[in-house]
Amino acid sequence: MKFVTYLKEERDQLGVLIKNTIYDMEVLHPDLPGSMSMFLNYWDESYPVAQAGEIMLREGTRTSNKGIPLSEVQLLAPVPFPTSCRDGYAFRQHVAAARRNRKVDMIPEFDQYPIFYFTNHHSIQGPGNINCMPDHFEKLDFELEAAIVICKHGRNIKASEADEYIGGLMIMNDMSARRLQMEEMLLNLGPAKGKDFSTVIGPWLVTLDELKEFEVPCKENHIGKSWNLAMKCWVNGKQVSAGNLADMDWTFAEIIERASYGVDLFAGDVIGSGTVGTGCFLELNGTGKLNDPNYQEQWLQAGDEVEMEIDKLGRLSNTIVAEETDWSILKLKK
Repeated sequence: MKFVTYLKEERDQLGVLIKNTIYDMEVLHPDLPGSMSMFLNYWDESYPVAQAGEIMLREGTRTSNKGIPLSEVQLLAPVPFPTSCRDGYAFRQHVAAARRNRKVDMIPEFDQYPIFYFTNHHSIQGPGNINCMPDHFEKLDFELEAAIVICKHGRNIKASEADEYIGGLMIMNDMSARRLQMEEMLLNLGPAKGKDFSTVIGPWLVTLDELKEFEVPCKENHIGKSWNLAMKCWVNGKQVSAGNLADMDWTFAEIIERASYGVDLFAGDVIGSGTVGTGCFLELNGTGKLNDPNYQEQWLQAGDEVEMEIDKLGRLSNTIVAEETDWSILKLKK
């Protein structure tokens, strides 16, 4: 199934996407929750009912005139109010390239355990404008990722069982203000202000049953599902990134295992994969300058359109917008 959340009468409305038409949950069954947060909290009861209704609509055994064309709605993040947001560091290619570009050795701890950081779950957004302050434009970057949402409560979840806690997959753009990020992380704390202004997910959440035929074995000595899904990013119509979700070294199942150690995970928690190889300007600029000292760095500017696509997960589009202010925290440095 493809779940969407859109704006309806000034509130978030959960729906299912079928052939470019959105149907509210009540069309599938009158007792289904109308918001993603409620649906996730009653996933085990709600999902089979929704799936049965969606199959009847898709196959034509049930008809409805209550569908809304996708083009006529304002999409929000499919999980508009996540209970938390963690972002992983799962692609070895990205980590190795970033370290090589800084002329430092690959860190051996990457291969020992998966890591993640917490970002601002109140700054989650969907397709549309990304509003940025002046300091954000000091090396403003995208990051091409995938994300999952947790669909049931768990604690101390083993990797061998963790895929059962995944409600679905979606695209994630982990926006980054690199100057803010690099300055504050000199103090070995963060990332914080370099990341907390916007994290984009969407355009919809795709359940794992729809991705069954794309499952592939995970990397050797790892546990969990992996999917052969091409990942791409364009800036102003020019392709800048290409990778594959199957390139993840650490699986989502393994990240869940670590995240849930001694900690409760809740329905609505979002977890990102980390950046795919070639999936941000920081890496691309570093590689370009390593190969050519005259390479011209590229960073996102006001008015830029960022489009991300992952096979079967849709296409996520955002426009960078400059807020009308000259307020700067960088100028407050002592």
